[in-house]
Amino acid sequence: MNISAETVKQLRERTGAGMMECKRALVETQGDLDKAAELMRKSGLAKADKKATRIAAEGTLALERDGLTAVLVELNCETDFVARGDEFQGFARELAQAALRQAPATVEALLALGGPGGSFEERRRALIAKIGENITVRRFARVAAPTAIGCYVHPGARIGALVALEGGDEPLALDLAMHVAAVNPAYLDAQHVPQEVLEKEREILKQQSAGEKKPPEIIAKMVEGRLRKFLAEITLLGQPFVKDPDVTVERLVKQARARVVEFVRYEVGAGIEKKQDDFVAEVMAQAKGH
Repeated sequence: MNISAETVKQLRERTGAGMMECKRALVETQGDLDKAAELMRKSGLAKADKKATRIAAEGTLALERDGLTAVLVELNCETDFVARGDEFQGFARELAQAALRQAPATVEALLALGGPGGSFEERRRALIAKIGENITVRRFARVAAPTAIGCYVHPGARIGALVALEGGDEPLALDLAMHVAAVNPAYLDAQHVPQEVLEKEREILKQQSAGEKKPPEIIAKMVEGRLRKFLAEITLLGQPFVKDPDVTVERLVKQARARVVEFVRYEVGAGIEKKQDDFVAEVMAQAKGH
């Protein structure tokens, strides 16, 4: 069947797919634009399902704010090249805007939201089909502050942080958000560190001190002293402030008569096990194939 270039162009504009893929769909549907678009949508969803098992450890962070409420979203893909693309970045911003406006409770609830173009889940799968990479909405955080909120995304949009304060002001909140992004505290203070984490570290410190020729009571004091140092390293309030290491974050906050209510730090791909490719073996396999 003869398919005109204009018809192919119209289908490309509607679907964003490649020219040959559009032409094949039009041939299969005998030139019917609507049926061709529906066929491509279905095949696109099938492609998305096939790519769902592929590791997506690259991506971007999107930040949106309205007054004292802010949202941070992590959207993942397979390569940094796709992560920098306008379409991928725009999708991340739309997700963050929707999470800010409608306050969904889970990622699944966020993906169920949408508009005339379909739900975010439908658009995500269509984007997978178009771009050719697995794309996932990994997580989002929505933070509301009583007094001041600090919002920071590092250039490159791979690390971001939100800090909510009661008391204090915006410059302090921003400084703390930058500190969180840079130093990566695991917990707010010692009271928020799980007991199992404390016991595990205490046991490690005891084993490290076992060979020292000191009385048991001295070793016990050494272990507790090193444990306090460990807690200072992993807690936001215990850490030296990144802009003035002579002052702890706790002291800085107290001087401002403020209290850290909540903080969030995201780093793109953190905790995702990336596939380690053997480049030499891959090149040798290709050479043998040729």
